[in-house]
Amino acid sequence: MRAVALAFLLAFAESAGAADWPRFRGDAAMTGVAAEALPPALKLLWSAEIGESVESSAAIVGDRIYVGTQPGLLVALAAGTGAVLWKYEASKLAGVGESSPAVSGDLVFIGDLEGVVHAVDAATGRGRWTFKTGSEIKSSPAIAGERVLIGSYDGHVYALNRDGTLAWKARTEGPVHSTPAVREGVAYVAGCDEMLRGFRITDGREVFATPSGAYTAASPAMHGGRAIYGTFANEVLAVDLASRKIVWRYTHPDRKFPFYSSAAVADGRVFLGGRDKLLHALDAGTGKAVWTLTTRARIDSSPAVSGGRVYVGSSDGRMYAADARSGEKVWEFEIGAPVTASPAIAGGRLVIGAQDGRVYCFGAA
Repeated sequence: MRAVALAFLLAFAESAGAADWPRFRGDAAMTGVAAEALPPALKLLWSAEIGESVESSAAIVGDRIYVGTQPGLLVALAAGTGAVLWKYEASKLAGVGESSPAVSGDLVFIGDLEGVVHAVDAATGRGRWTFKTGSEIKSSPAIAGERVLIGSYDGHVYALNRDGTLAWKARTEGPVHSTPAVREGVAYVAGCDEMLRGFRITDGREVFATPSGAYTAASPAMHGGRAIYGTFANEVLAVDLASRKIVWRYTHPDRKFPFYSSAAVADGRVFLGGRDKLLHALDAGTGKAVWTLTTRARIDSSPAVSGGRVYVGSSDGRMYAADARSGEKVWEFEIGAPVTASPAIAGGRLVIGAQDGRVYCFGAA
């Protein structure tokens, strides 16, 4: 009976809260697709200074925005004005890096560079509990029913109960930078051990493993029974989960650079940034290139898709939007500092942090 109840919660977690952007990449399958379209013309609504550098990607739930910042803070902002509602000090020594908050119920979860997972009251900013792993955390939490899933540079994937106790931990053969993608009761991570692995959420048993052939920092996007992600061998891979085989590989014919950005998948296309300064669009079925958009520096930011447009930040200090079908650039905004965080889209707003320590909110012009 307990297993049936947990299975129901897992299914609910994979489908609930579609109007919000409650976690890194927006949904459990890590598709990077917003539930609603942004206005066709965007302007800067507000910006808020919250720290030294913002590499964490925001979560948007209702009228609140949650984001981590380099001095070691988790910050809650009012979505309408950017006013700071509360600040929670996570790490005095190492800070919060790329780990991005995940919101579930009345709690916000985030990891820090000291290797600690934090659960914080979403309304007040008061800490509820912490859990210490063996090394730094750059992975973002993923919520699956009553479990909080996260990777650590100590080489493990952790599943924590909502009260902060350990449900299980599963060993890999290298640091886990990737954020888990959840599909049909399995958590998938693409690891620095050059493997794509799947762990059963109920008990942590490894039920899937296939070689990627290269170090991988990107998180997998789930689409049509496949996991899609880029590697440091300058490739994008699509792995069929049933056959456990790589069904296509993409490499740019001329520019050989790693893919750090995590893919977005929408309308039969895959979108991701490269350290070759390009935003790439690929056919999701075949992996063939459809178009590229050139920026002025590498793209570590992971794109988000909304209303037929692809939004992404670049280390050139700009935000870009491209038409998802043609690749034509339709919008650009100069922030003036590198943007390695990824866009969050909900409530008619696009929210992103930059390395100038500010969070930027764009909406209807």
